[in-house]
Amino acid sequence: MSAFWGITLLILAVMSGAVLVLGLKQKNGSSLIKPLLSFSGGFLISIAFLHFIPAIYSKHTESIGVYILLGFLIQLFLEYFSGGIEHGHVHPTKNGNVPIVLFISLSVHSILEGIPLAAEFIPDALGVHVHDHHGHSHSHDSGHSLLFGIIFHNIPVAIALTTLLIQSGWQRWSTLLILFIFSLTAPLGILIGINAPHLFSGYTADIILAIVVGMFLHISTTIIFETSEGHRFNLMKLITLLAGAFLGLWFH
Repeated sequence: MSAFWGITLLILAVMSGAVLVLGLKQKNGSSLIKPLLSFSGGFLISIAFLHFIPAIYSKHTESIGVYILLGFLIQLFLEYFSGGIEHGHVHPTKNGNVPIVLFISLSVHSILEGIPLAAEFIPDALGVHVHDHHGHSHSHDSGHSLLFGIIFHNIPVAIALTTLLIQSGWQRWSTLLILFIFSLTAPLGILIGINAPHLFSGYTADIILAIVVGMFLHISTTIIFETSEGHRFNLMKLITLLAGAFLGLWFH
């Protein structure tokens, strides 16, 4: 897949989430968010455990785990400012002002996710090599699982952000503009990686990937272990989680 199509899919994922809410003319997108979040949570934790963590540890000592933990903590820090919108929490404002720190938090998260994707579009640009059992380069599956992990998660995030803006009194076109700007953040991460390979090569690339994996672990475990109303783990959530996890297994 070319960088053009990867970037196009990332933009379309965010915009499709916005269009789903605006097209259905509903101010509450929770009915859309919950199953999509569960699916993305299952997929993210699946590719993290089945693919990225083994790949990272196969090349490094246990010390690389520090960066996975760092990514986990970075996401915890970012969610302090974003209000947990990454896993479907929507807290509309009364005066219509959406805190700039929320948008910055989401954008930093998205840019960091996009940087390792550069390895998918320029071979060896970031020094990320994933090998199959026979020792041959297998970066295609790696890049696609990361790409689709971000896509699957960005759709419910876009739904949540759109819902937040609509409930805060924003107009349709201003909402679409904000979502379009947000849709460019992951592609910006890709472009950073492509245009500055000397800054993101070798061990540095693996550190960035480890941080992103840690962020994935935080998001996915939060989605999985958050209970529904009445603290019940409903059947639909279980089904969508398993569907995402099995799809991650297929990508592996």
